[in-house]
Amino acid sequence: MSKKYSLEWNLDSLFQGGSSSPRFAAFVEQSESLCAAILQELQQSGDVSPEASQLANWTDRLQDILAQLREADSYVACLTSQNMQDRRAVAWTERIQSLAARYKQAADLYDAKLAMVTDSAWREWTGRPEIAGILFPLNERRAFAQDKLPPALEAVASELAVDGYHGWGEHYNTIVGRITIPWEENGKQVALSVGQAANKMEDADPAVRDTMFAKWEEAWAAQADMAADTLNRLAGFRLKLYGMRGWRELMKEPLLVNRMSQDTLDAMWTAVEGSIAPLKRYLALKARLLGKEQIGWQDMDAPIAAEQPKISYDEAAELITNAFEQFSPDMAKLARVAFEEGWIEAEDRAGKRPGGFCTTFPLGKQTRIFMTYSGTPGNVSTLAHELGHAYHAEIVKDLPPMAQEYAMNVAETASTFAEALVSDALLRRAATKEEKLALLDERLQRAVAFFMNIRARFLFETRFYDRRASGMLEASELNELMLQAQKEAFGEALGSWHPHFWASKLHFYITDVPFYNFPYTFGYLFSTGLVAVAEREGDSFRSRYDDLLRDTGVMTVEQLASRHLGVELDRPDFWEAAVARAVADVEAFAELCE
Repeated sequence: MSKKYSLEWNLDSLFQGGSSSPRFAAFVEQSESLCAAILQELQQSGDVSPEASQLANWTDRLQDILAQLREADSYVACLTSQNMQDRRAVAWTERIQSLAARYKQAADLYDAKLAMVTDSAWREWTGRPEIAGILFPLNERRAFAQDKLPPALEAVASELAVDGYHGWGEHYNTIVGRITIPWEENGKQVALSVGQAANKMEDADPAVRDTMFAKWEEAWAAQADMAADTLNRLAGFRLKLYGMRGWRELMKEPLLVNRMSQDTLDAMWTAVEGSIAPLKRYLALKARLLGKEQIGWQDMDAPIAAEQPKISYDEAAELITNAFEQFSPDMAKLARVAFEEGWIEAEDRAGKRPGGFCTTFPLGKQTRIFMTYSGTPGNVSTLAHELGHAYHAEIVKDLPPMAQEYAMNVAETASTFAEALVSDALLRRAATKEEKLALLDERLQRAVAFFMNIRARFLFETRFYDRRASGMLEASELNELMLQAQKEAFGEALGSWHPHFWASKLHFYITDVPFYNFPYTFGYLFSTGLVAVAEREGDSFRSRYDDLLRDTGVMTVEQLASRHLGVELDRPDFWEAAVARAVADVEAFAELCE
């Protein structure tokens, strides 16, 4: 039977020729020229408050450059992910980072100009109809400008960050590219990439998982010193910059970036702590099903069936599209376009970067999804997750570029909502006890990931930054911090731990967004609340859901929840209800186990 959908994405429809594309080179040169022109203009504009016409001109041009920068950055991310040995693509990465640094310089100068405008002149300019769509980000930028270094110093920091901060972040890819894990496959010795090896931890055979986990830890231990240097330098750069800005609170930037308050974050984590007991019960039940006294780190995503049927890529496409159709024909339509027009890179091959992502091309009005698909239920969930991101991008694609800049926490809402749609649809049509048990296990795996694993990352990272302020930490100290965080977050529920998780997890090395952890839990719980509303209101919620996604770039999360859901996120009620709903599957899982 021939395959209906290609497992390789089509990048040539965006820029033909890959990292050697003449059209892409010309596009970047044009973007650099436009950015240089507005940067020079802003630098020469003096210390006077700008006229309304000049503000409007700068605003339009900066938005155009922002769209071009995102287009170029997305393309290079695709190139480096599909082939970690593409050195030309790596060179493009540095060039795009340099462009981003210059854009940031221009944006910082622009923001400083916004801060110079008198309150009365500001109200007059922003009262114009053409400004309405970006009023929130403009107000946000004006306020933030008063809380940073003078533009000249922020410009220096941005330039130094290219080969410093961002350069250290890119070094993670170099470390990953050095790792190959020896493995016996069908009687032959093969060298697996990190992405291929990670999929082995979802194998139905416990011997495969145990063997691979030991090799995985060994491989990352061999790179631990380099990873520790990288992580220390990233944190050191960030802490020094915060100190220069006079920022005393470590979470100041992560909360500003995610447009949420400390009270909301605290309310969320307090509610999450209440999930430990029921999830420990689930993990104990799963250990029994796997024939173990206590579940190990490598077993958390393991299938509970002795033999796990593979789900072909075409089957996954139909499953996801049909599940989306039940909620929104528009979501299903977007999924079909992604599968049919080559928006997805899913081939299981060596040389790819591990993990999965969805990236947006605002000028092409398309997205691209990256993952390594090997036929596991977890792969299907990842695919649905990334298509949720793609739908979010589809909803906002015609908004002004500044209004499309939604934060990571609400970005994760759309993706986890899409995952939930697929999971619920599969559970409803499950015909046997074994099918229901497997599906409930997959749902509870996500709860463990968002409530325990992500919390462990958050605990590790906050404590690491506290310690890093006094000096660099050795790899052994990072291992100790990670073990402490994992044991606290999991309530000592596991029989084996992953001390080198800090080295292996890409999220700790991402420089675009600091603290790349708690937004996932926010998105998961927020989407859990959305699913409850969708079930209660039926088809009438569909348009409200689209409206909520459309507003994600122009509101704080507290405003978003209040307007579209009528709830207060800085109070515990919403979070406690969402946590209770998420762990309710434990009872059903226990009944089926018996």
